[in-house]
Parts: sequence; structure tokens; C-alpha cells
Amino acid sequence: MCSYNQVNGVPTCADPNILKRTIRGEWRLNGYIVSDCDSVGVYYDTQHFTSTPEEAAADAIRAGLDLDCGPFLGLHTESAVQRGLLSEIDINNALVNTLTVQMRLGMFDGEPSSQPYGHLGPKDVCTPDHQELALEAARQGIVLLKNQGPSLPLSHIRHRTVAVIGPNSDVTVTMIGNYAGIACGYTTPLQGIGRYARTIHQQGCKDVACADDQLFGAAIDASRQADATILVMGLDQSIEAEALDRAGLLLPGRQQELVSKVSMASKGPTILVLMSGGPIDVAFAKNDPRIAAIIWAGYPGQAGGTAIADILFGTSNPGGKLPMTWYPQEYITNLPMTEMAMRPSQSKRYPGRTYRFYKGPVVYPFGHGMSYTNFVHTVANAPTVVAVPLDGRHGSINATISGKAIKVTHAKCNRLTLGVQVDVKNVGSKDGAHTLLVFSTPPAGHWAPHKQLVAFEKVHVPAGAQQRVGINIHVCKYLSVVDRSGTRRIPLGEHNIHIGGTKHSVSLHAATLGVIKS
Repeated sequence: MCSYNQVNGVPTCADPNILKRTIRGEWRLNGYIVSDCDSVGVYYDTQHFTSTPEEAAADAIRAGLDLDCGPFLGLHTESAVQRGLLSEIDINNALVNTLTVQMRLGMFDGEPSSQPYGHLGPKDVCTPDHQELALEAARQGIVLLKNQGPSLPLSHIRHRTVAVIGPNSDVTVTMIGNYAGIACGYTTPLQGIGRYARTIHQQGCKDVACADDQLFGAAIDASRQADATILVMGLDQSIEAEALDRAGLLLPGRQQELVSKVSMASKGPTILVLMSGGPIDVAFAKNDPRIAAIIWAGYPGQAGGTAIADILFGTSNPGGKLPMTWYPQEYITNLPMTEMAMRPSQSKRYPGRTYRFYKGPVVYPFGHGMSYTNFVHTVANAPTVVAVPLDGRHGSINATISGKAIKVTHAKCNRLTLGVQVDVKNVGSKDGAHTLLVFSTPPAGHWAPHKQLVAFEKVHVPAGAQQRVGINIHVCKYLSVVDRSGTRRIPLGEHNIHIGGTKHSVSLHAATLGVIKS
């Protein structure tokens, strides 16, 4: 599916370099390419990429678009042919790609009910295996952000009565986010927690907008009666959705006030569970000792309530990692939404974007995520020097090595990998899954990121056990950086590989032969 945006000034649905050269050529797509809905119309009507709708239709089909999600090609393709902008051969090429897939599905082989896919229905979606997979995906996606004490997991013995509070505490459709099908059935957070303890339920806010405090009193009273309090707060599709951007990063309305007042009154530990698709500035909760733990559940799907409860009570050990940086509210005041640059600019007082370039304060960093056990990393084996072989077809070595970096196109990249063996030891008392996030810090340079993710690997390690994990880092792909002019280069010199608190240094240098020294 080609998207709405332009890449280097060309809409993706009208770019043969992307659709033909990359997707069909390099990626070897044996199927059809469809537009994101109304993308062709958008680049004519809104982006004004072409002067006429016929030119827009012709550009899309000639670029390699096979199927339009929307009416645009249906309205304007025939006219494009009549004007000589497009040939029937171009249209036939697109038809071949779409009809071939339909043929592979048996759509021309007679009565659909007699074909292999003719009887598919809800029963094939809602199988026990599929529903178990949805539950396991929710468990693995939950991120433990804070666990003071530790306070989690909760105890079946000590926490017999639990107050469940918040506008997302008993939701169903909220959990599946957007662009979802019909759920097989829901387990809300309240229902999930109710399988472990007696619950006292109060919403606290009528909805996530939390415009008033009318329901605060009952929520505060509930927290005073319970052995533990779980606040299920956050966002939903009324706050963040397609064509609905948030104006800030804080919890909506008076949610923060409710969390703080409940945590002050709570007899037992207060746990904050967040549902959202994007980051939330919850620095107030992170820094409040009365809020014992924070969990981010994302939009966890139909089994989200079961997964949240399993994590809270320790049936499952959390192992998720944040897929984005959680910035403070102040970050967006220095970040015009019209500024697309990744790198910071001191002259513009622009902080930069993403963990790769932004160095300012964060609420929680990219990749953050805790566990109920502890893992220790040791680099068991890795080279300290890697020689990058040069391709002799690109002129002199001096021209190839510029500013102590090698153009990727001038290196012999095939099979040039940095192999790292890491021992992961579970030194805690619980079995757990652990995701190794491998970052590289390239040699200092004004155009290089201060770090970038180069590999990740997930491993399950029983309590007290140790597993060796092999990681291969493709030097040209992942130890290279893009300079200010858009050229991908391999910086020469010392690269630092970071895995958790462990660091390993490896020096890259140019050589006529690829030699890796241990």
C-alpha cells in the first residue's frame, strides 16, 4: 500500500522508484499494489502534484499502482487514455497483477462454496488458538514503567479486595483501538481483575475527557476500603485517532487530579494502568512515591483485561519495551509540527526528534521496560576490530574515504557482519522473557546520531539460568549513518555497542581485504 505522503518531493503512489524498483524489484513482490484510500486524489486535489486529474491517474498507473482504494482512477483513467497520457498496455499490466492474485485465490474456479476459501467465517477467526494468541500478544505488549519497592506483583493473600477506578476500567471497544475487526468477545480490566480479587468499582470520571470531579468522591472512598487500588486511565479514540491529533501530552481533563487524590487516600498500594496509542507525560506519577507502579497497556485488544490482570498479579512476567520516547509536555512547545528535521538546531532552539537525536529530558526513554526479575548481560565474544573492504571500482581511496567515513556504495558490503555473543543471566527469582536492545554509538560527528538501535533479540530465561544469544549486525546497513546531504556512510573509528548497562567497543577501518580480528 502506497501512502499519502511525498518522499523527496514525489507522492509514493506516483513514484516508480518506490513501486517498481524497490517493491517489485528489490523486494520481489508477487502481488498487487493498492493506494491508501484516496491517496491519488490527495496528491492531485491537495498536494497539487499534477495539473489535471488525468495526469494524476496516468502517473499512478505508470508508476506501478495496480488498484485504487477510492473512486479517482475509476473516474479519470479512461479520459487519460483518450488524451494519450496512458496506454491500454499500462492498464493491462495493473490488471494482470490484481487478477493473478484473484486467480490464486480460486475466484474464477466456479462456485465459491466449493473452493478452499469458500467457507471462511467468524468460526475460523475465533478459534481457541487465535484467541489465546490475542491474549499472549496483549501480555507481551504490556510495559512495566515503574515498580517501586517493588510493589508488583500484587499478592492473592494480602490484596484480597481491590478498588478498580478510572474511565478505562470497564471498557471494551476502547481496547481494540482503530482499524480493528469485530472482536470475538471482550474481557475488561474490571472483569480480569475480578478473577483474582474482590473488586470495588468506581469510574471516577464519566469518560476520558474527565471534565468534572462529580465522581471523585466515590472513587476516593473506594480506595480507602481496598487493600490495593488500580487506576485505569489514559486515552481513547475521542482523544487520539486518524484526523484527530492531540494538542498536548498530559492526561486529558482532570484525570491527573483524580489519580493524585485517590493515591493520597488509598489504604494500600496505588497502581496506575494507562491505555493509549501515543506517549503520555505522567512525570507527576513517576515522581510520586504514593503511586507505587505504572503500567502501559497500549490498546491491548479483546483480551486486554485478562492480560492486565495477569501482569498485575504475577501470573505473567512483563517483558514489553516502549516503542517510542515519552516526552515531557514542554517538548512540544519547542517543536513546530511543520518542522520535519530529525537533527537538533541550536540556532533555531529546535530540540530534534526521536531517541537518535534528541538529548533533552524525557519521562521514559525509548526501549524502557521493567520485569519482575533481573537480567545481567555479559559480552562473551565479539571482535574489537573490523576491516571494511573497499570496492576498487570507485576511483581512489582518498575519494572513497571522505571525512573519516566510507560511502556505503564504495564498500563491499556482502556478508560484512559484526557477530556478538551475549550471555543473558536471570539473577532473579522468576522466569522471564527479555528483549536485548542493541544500540550503537558511532564516532563523534556533527551529522551522526548519538545512538541508534542496530539489533534486538528476545530470549526466555528461567530463574537462575543463563542463555547465550547470538547477534549479527550488518555493518553497512546498521553501523552506517546518513549525512546532512542524504549520503549513507560508514564512520571509521571507534563504535560503542551498548546492551543494557554493558558496553563493547569495536574499531572500524578501511582495508582492501575484509579481515575481522578478534
